[in-house]
Amino acid sequence: MSSTSHLLNDQTAEDYRRWVTEGVERVADKLARTETPLSGITPAELAPVVDAIDLDQPLGDPSAALDELERVYLRDAVYFHHPRYLGHLNCPVVIPAVLAEAVLSSVNSSLDTWDQSYGGTLIERRLIDWTAARIGLGDTADGVFTSGGTQSNLHAMLLARDEACRAVREASPAPLRKADILPRLRVLASECGHFSIAKSAALLGLGYEAVIPVPCDENRRMRTDALAAELDRCRDEGLVVMAVSATAGTTDFGSIDPLPRIAELCERAGTWLHVDAAYGCGLLVSNRRRHLLDGIERADSVTVDYHKSFYQPVSSSAVLVRDRSTLRHATYHADYLNPVRAAENLIPNQVDKSIQTTRRFDALKLWLTLRVMGADGVGELFDDVVDLAADAWKLLNDDPRFEVVTEPQLSTLVFRYAPAGDVSPALCDRANLRAREALAASGEAVVAGTVVDGRHHLKFTLLNPRTTLDDIAHVLDLLADHAQRYLSEQAGPERGHARAS
Repeated sequence: MSSTSHLLNDQTAEDYRRWVTEGVERVADKLARTETPLSGITPAELAPVVDAIDLDQPLGDPSAALDELERVYLRDAVYFHHPRYLGHLNCPVVIPAVLAEAVLSSVNSSLDTWDQSYGGTLIERRLIDWTAARIGLGDTADGVFTSGGTQSNLHAMLLARDEACRAVREASPAPLRKADILPRLRVLASECGHFSIAKSAALLGLGYEAVIPVPCDENRRMRTDALAAELDRCRDEGLVVMAVSATAGTTDFGSIDPLPRIAELCERAGTWLHVDAAYGCGLLVSNRRRHLLDGIERADSVTVDYHKSFYQPVSSSAVLVRDRSTLRHATYHADYLNPVRAAENLIPNQVDKSIQTTRRFDALKLWLTLRVMGADGVGELFDDVVDLAADAWKLLNDDPRFEVVTEPQLSTLVFRYAPAGDVSPALCDRANLRAREALAASGEAVVAGTVVDGRHHLKFTLLNPRTTLDDIAHVLDLLADHAQRYLSEQAGPERGHARAS
């Protein structure tokens, strides 16, 4: 068989239909038969299976390749659609978005220039305008789709950095090089914010040390008194706060910083305000909780991750800005791709705004979702899991076996198995770690973990509306059993050591 027979075109359309149908049927069958969110297989068990495959010897037959894929991937994949997947910020996905994945992958538009995408460019731009309107950024807003929250945050920090450099240059009586300004730049970010802000500072030549963590209160929200003090200190020391990064939905706690007061402080200081709403952006389509994002409309830039709380497949994210002119800091005109004359002729080349060149048509997933389900439908899904988290918090708070860190604003719960009696904090740490590991090894459920105030904790990230309170109660019982079994195993050696002493 000629290699050209594998190219998707008019001559192979029927092969495409047959092969994709078989693949979809296998996945659908797997989804229908999945009884646990994961198999519990270890890297040591799976790696030899993958390593044994000779990639230089093709199977030739798509059915044989799908059989092999079952062994190396589908059988042991982590299935986020399962109601007892309670781990990371991975959502089950809606069918209209999966349909869009099939369309966009097959047509394979690239969203960097108009002449590679046509309608795709206009659909993405329409969705950016729609999202900006939901945020309330105003008529001068703009933005672009990205690969995820980390890239969106990097993009925002790039714009904030160059805007700060522009302002410093304009205020200086003598010419300044950017290299002379960069060491003075600082970013103030919540100590509970996402690590990508610090990583962005490093990538932008500022160094990790340029990010100053702002303390949070007992609800893990940025303390505005501490922010005000840091803004004053930086000013007094001749430093330039290029951005304040607030969070609308922290990864660990789902906490939303007090955005109105933060916006007020930033406006007073003349500082760029970025809001990382990668998680909390689902509130934009909530009929009951949109007020939790009050103040976000005053931001200079906003990160949204549709692949978290809009139930989209990875990847689907965007960065939005209040003033579209600031996007010029990411613009580079290449003669072969987006020459200056194209901009002068109002050709809508999205690469003019992006730090990527080739880009998938990820916007199509959100487009079909909105056209089939509507924004209210997506918002209802997110409201359901926030309701579930509130009920789960009550369950945890009333359970003497566990300590819960804070009452959730969104759908994340951080807690810790806390046995009765005289158990050292270090031993309790190990029991919580072991409980999570044993649960994953069993395949019965998935929970996440994190460290709070130096101690290991467990975490539920609830994004599946099909998860019930009974599911959560069952997982809590499993965690407690695993932790208690570990403590009982440790008690024997400790008693033996005591007798020997």
